[in-house]
Amino acid sequence: MTDDERDAGDDRSGAEDGTADGTADGTVSAAGIASTASTAEHSVDDWLEAARVEPAAGARRRGERRAERRDEKRGGAVVPIIAVSVAVATVIGASFVIFGDALGLRGDETTAGPAPATISASARPGAGQGGPSSTPTPTPTPTPSGEPTQQAATAAPADAALPAPSVATVPAGTVVSESDVRSPLGSVAFHYRVVADGSDGYDIEYSGFTSTLPVPVSVTLIDIAPSVGDGMTSYGVGSVLLGGPTTSPASGRVALGTSQPSYLGTIVTYSSAPSADGVPLEIGPDKVLAVSSVAWSIPPRETNIAPVDSGPASLAAGQVSSTTDSGAPRRYVVAPNDTIAEVAARFDISVAALIYLNAGLQVLGDDQRLFEGTTLNLDPAAV
Repeated sequence: MTDDERDAGDDRSGAEDGTADGTADGTVSAAGIASTASTAEHSVDDWLEAARVEPAAGARRRGERRAERRDEKRGGAVVPIIAVSVAVATVIGASFVIFGDALGLRGDETTAGPAPATISASARPGAGQGGPSSTPTPTPTPTPSGEPTQQAATAAPADAALPAPSVATVPAGTVVSESDVRSPLGSVAFHYRVVADGSDGYDIEYSGFTSTLPVPVSVTLIDIAPSVGDGMTSYGVGSVLLGGPTTSPASGRVALGTSQPSYLGTIVTYSSAPSADGVPLEIGPDKVLAVSSVAWSIPPRETNIAPVDSGPASLAAGQVSSTTDSGAPRRYVVAPNDTIAEVAARFDISVAALIYLNAGLQVLGDDQRLFEGTTLNLDPAAV
């Protein structure tokens, strides 16, 4: 039944109620009128007032019943809406649980990023003590347990009973190289000699220098010979300015700064002109003026170190990469896992002697493993 049909029924019911009320009231009213007429205690106006009030009461009751039905209707609609909302929320929650991982929506411990770092009170100077906080001092990264540390090589205890390794110095004043130099056109000439200083060093002395060139002239020792007319690309060892145009021979002396000069096979004379302006190209800045070979005669130095190769061995399996003129091992390339003790034993020298030949040698761990690929010196003459 529709609401309109129910309201129509209420109107009919109300009308009937009103009629019934009116009939009853009318009967009572008629009796009242008769009584009033007979008793003269009521007037016609009282009867009319009663007739107006009763129909109004019936209309009020009908309105109250309609309001009750509307409230019931609204309440009935709310319950389904709540039920549907709960169902939708349940479906969304289930979908989040089922598909959350695939969509990257879940925030559990398997996908969450690292928690923000925090600094405890004990890690911050002044924290928890009323003082100002500050950035904590970084601590060094500890060496992983069992990983060897790099350290300076040390001699074996047994070496203490052996004579200390040594290589005698060349006596002071010993001339190890000497010659005259003259440019192709004779514009520059001088005499030089290399002399031991008695402390494992050498000086080069220049004398009788003469030059007719209008530019300053310098000289140096290098290992790779250039050609006259080339430009200098390296200034070698012991470079010194001899001077400009001379009216009388000049001389000079300079330390070479090396204890092993024999690799320097060339003495080069070159122009030290400060500018190319107004200077012929062939004597411009850094132009090579003369090239001369250097012959060395460094006497053997007395030593108690005499390496002899007994061949590859366990923990000493590297290769000898070069030898001396006499066939003695000169250079050794360290193999994986080589130790200083076994390498020394392979060449019949003490650990102390190997360290002496290789100043500042570094090793790993207590067993003093050598760094793979390191080239070791075995030639006492190179010290």
